[in-house]
Parts: sequence; structure tokens; C-alpha cells
Amino acid sequence: MKTACAFAALRLRVSRKTEWGAIGSLVRLAVRAASFALFRRPRKTECGAIGSLVRLAVRAAPLALLSCGAVGAQVTFERQADRIHIEIGGKPYSDLYIGKEYAKPFLSPVRAASGTMVSRQFPMAMVEGESRDHPHQRGLFFAHEDVNGIDFWNNEFTYKTPNRGVIAVDKIEETKNGKRSGMLRILFDWKDPKGKVLLTEDRTMVFYDGAKNRVIDFDVTLTAASGEVTMGDAKDGGFGIRVADALKEDKGGTMVNAQGDRGEKKVWGKPSDWVDYSGEIGGEKVGIAIFDYPGNPNHPNRWHSRAYGLFAVNPFGNHVFDKAAPVRPIPLAEGASLRYRWRVVVHPGDVESAGIAALWAQYAKRE
Repeated sequence: MKTACAFAALRLRVSRKTEWGAIGSLVRLAVRAASFALFRRPRKTECGAIGSLVRLAVRAAPLALLSCGAVGAQVTFERQADRIHIEIGGKPYSDLYIGKEYAKPFLSPVRAASGTMVSRQFPMAMVEGESRDHPHQRGLFFAHEDVNGIDFWNNEFTYKTPNRGVIAVDKIEETKNGKRSGMLRILFDWKDPKGKVLLTEDRTMVFYDGAKNRVIDFDVTLTAASGEVTMGDAKDGGFGIRVADALKEDKGGTMVNAQGDRGEKKVWGKPSDWVDYSGEIGGEKVGIAIFDYPGNPNHPNRWHSRAYGLFAVNPFGNHVFDKAAPVRPIPLAEGASLRYRWRVVVHPGDVESAGIAALWAQYAKRE
């Protein structure tokens, strides 16, 4: 009787209180079968039946562990031919394109927790009715138009300008799947048209599995690799995303900065801790916020955010945005570095309902 009660209690705990995934399914099956055997078979076979089933469960559990790998991992990475595929909760989130056929790395598409794509798909996909301007603005990316006069921003291979640079992967340093977050660390080389490496980039990206928000942290260190390198005071530069057409201001979307200023005329070129760009996609209210970390050089940095859909923070431009401000190139001696950190928050609703100001305050406290 005591044995029967123990198995009944175990069956209740497994079925009601614990989420075991693949291993849990095996154990639940064994426990239920053992309980059935206990109550339905003659007493003389009771011990043998239970023993056999328990042994089966014990042997099956490690087998399941080996076959499942990181059991319960919610953020996963898979290396493919020209990209790293990223999944959150078993569903596609984005792809980091790093193949030689691309002039710079970028994430595309970027999705909300609902699965809605919040970045423009062109030129990776030809969507009927979607805008097809500025093909160098692919998904979520980081670049600059003036590094010793070399353009790493407007740098598609199809362009004819002579001073186009390439940001090429050097090494995938680390990939780490995780239950609540996953991490990628990749080294890139910023090369001039002759292949000379001007800058090395050490980039870490952390992707978080949130119930409502999709959050990505970027930690980027640029190091001068071959003599002095100067980051010019130029407009087309920084960390940004080309938002989905339905989100852009031209289609009814709204950009708001930390000061509460709204619209391109009041946000573009102004320094701010953060900017949020939101609207509706297929009836779903959704937005994207970018946070400029307080420890970044020249924080708060200026914003290259446009009504046509470009949404970027530019840590290099100053005079180019405000003629009353001084020209501010950033020289780097060989071996010297610049470190930048940014956070992207893809959220439901608008800037107020998503609590972007409070989320920024939490982020700003990070070491």
C-alpha cells in the first residue's frame, strides 16, 4: 500500500508540477505504466513489472540527454553557408549574414516576439510593394562612411564609387546557446579597396528570450590596425536598422527621443540617450528602441533617423548635423581602441505603453 501511494504521488508531481521536455515525457510514461502495473497486476508480478519499467526510465533518461544536447535552450545558433541562423523559443528570429558576397555583416530580418518582421526585407527578399531604395541599408548593421576616407556604409559591391571598403569576418570566436539568452562573439576586419586592414572589430551580441520584448545587446570594440586611423565627422555612420515600410514616419510611424521630441525634424541630428520608432504592421502595434549606452564616447550621441525608414545612432557625426557645433573627427593611434555599446528593444505598443524610459533607466545602470 505504501509503495502504491508513493507511485501515485510521484505520478501527480510529474504530471502537474514539472515541465521536463523530452526526458519528462519518458519519465511520465514509465511512472504511469508502473502505477498501472501496480494496481492491475497480481501481487507476485508487482515488483518485477515496476523494476523493469524503472530500469527502462533510468536507461532512457541519459540517452535522451545525449540526443537533446542543451535541454531547454531557448536561444540557439546554427552555422550555415553564408550566415548564422538564430532561433528563439524554437522559432526563427533572425540571420546574421557574414558571407563573402556581402560588403558588411547585418541581421535580417529582425522580428518582434510575435514573429512580425520589423525590419525591411529588401534586398534579401523582393516583397511586392516594398521600397527598394538604399540597398546598402540591410536589416540591422554597423558601419561608417569615412574611415581614413574609405566608405564602409555606402559600400554595395554593385556601386561604382572607388573608395568602398569591406567589413569581412575574420573569426567566429564564440557561440553560446542558452535558456534565457544566447551569445555570439565575432571578429571582423575593416578593409580598404586594396585589402589593407584599417580597423579590427571585436563584436559581442547577446540575444534575450523575453515574453513580450525581443532585446539584443551589442558590445563593439574598434582598434586601429595599421597606423593612425581617423573616423571622420560624417552623416552616414553608426549603428542602425532600416525599419519595415509600415513603421516609417512617411507611412504613419512615430519617432520619439528621450526628451520627448517627435518626428524627424525634431529628432534628426539631435543628441539623445535613446530614440523609439513605432507604428502598426498589419494592425499590430509594435516599435523598436535603440539605447546609446552612457559610457559610449561622446554620449549622448546624435541620431541619423529619417522619415523614409533609416533609424540609426551616429557616434561619429557632430558638425555635419549641427553647423554651430565644432568639427569632431576621432583619431586613433595604431593599437588604440574605441568601445561602443548599444541595446535594441523590439516591443509591442508605443513608447509610452512599452515603458521605454524605464527600460532605458535600467540599462543605464549596467557596468
